[in-house]
Amino acid sequence: MYNALISVFGIIMTAMAVTRQSYHRLNKASRAQMRLPGQRGIYPRMRASKLRILVFGGTNFVGQATVVEALARGHDVTTFNRGTKPAPEGAKAIVGDRLAPDGYKGLDGLTFDTVIDTWWGDPVAVRSAVATLSGRISHYIYISTISVYDRGRTKPPLSEESPLLDPDHCDFTYGADKRSGEIAAEGANVPVLIPRPGVIVDPREGIDGRLHWWLGRMERGGLTLAPGPRDNGLQYVDVRDLAAFVVTGAETGLSGVYNLLSQPKHTTIGELLDTANSIAGGRAQLIWKDPETILKAGISPWSELPCWHPPGLEHDWVCNCKAEKAFAIGFRARPVRETLADSWAWLQTQTEKPPIYGRKWGLDPAKEAAVLGE
Repeated sequence: MYNALISVFGIIMTAMAVTRQSYHRLNKASRAQMRLPGQRGIYPRMRASKLRILVFGGTNFVGQATVVEALARGHDVTTFNRGTKPAPEGAKAIVGDRLAPDGYKGLDGLTFDTVIDTWWGDPVAVRSAVATLSGRISHYIYISTISVYDRGRTKPPLSEESPLLDPDHCDFTYGADKRSGEIAAEGANVPVLIPRPGVIVDPREGIDGRLHWWLGRMERGGLTLAPGPRDNGLQYVDVRDLAAFVVTGAETGLSGVYNLLSQPKHTTIGELLDTANSIAGGRAQLIWKDPETILKAGISPWSELPCWHPPGLEHDWVCNCKAEKAFAIGFRARPVRETLADSWAWLQTQTEKPPIYGRKWGLDPAKEAAVLGE
């Protein structure tokens, strides 16, 4: 049964890859329109029978991308959240607070084929959802994270068999909460799928998104600090590829744990910055500096230079994770150029430019100039 299920999953994912070849032949304007969430799905696809899917959240980031993907495949999607943002067009929205008494009242009497849960806070919300929906669902998908692995008891590369955090003896709140969420989901008495993504990038992450910061920096042009070495590998998952895996998992009833990222060295910091510069107009002159020079200048990896860690253990925790299990059943990661091009296309629809620094990410121009010797 398991082998048959995996075979079906692979057939659907392969069909998606074949469709992608045709998709790339579309003109640039059509591609941009198709890929912006809230308009159309990413690809036309083979579909399982129409599912009734409940998505907790569903109005932002992973949840939104998953709703858009499920709707594009013709499924009946209901979102459940506090109602602070509108659900994607085509989804039924139910308002409720998972942490409030009687918070699930809006779900009374409803049944679903699959629940998709992206919750990252107090795990009581996952436990209460499982209890509330007992006997009314057939499949539970809890989107977790590679942060549930116990760094104190293992070394990269991380695999699905790596030691996990003990949430009762852990000071890392995010990882502990996600691990507790996994444990709660596994108690649902239905098949449970747990994707564990690493770094997630999204063309619509926001003006202050990581890729958007680099695109904005390239658009400003001039001498631009590029953190070396050029061949430093990057590993992440595009939110739309994550969503495609999740919805296909719903369609096939897939269960189990899957690390969900591109392959290690899917791209490099050199390719990322060269491509971002090309897409943004080619006005930047990249000046590559070694990690020692950058760190000596007091520049913080990741926060001041998004997506970059110097080679070493911290880099490998983020960018050296085994994902063969997901790839073996058909998961695919789109090229970095496609993700960057779609991020740039989304930026062109915004009235605001990416902030230079001082918000989530970014480098003070004065610090950059000092390192470059200007």
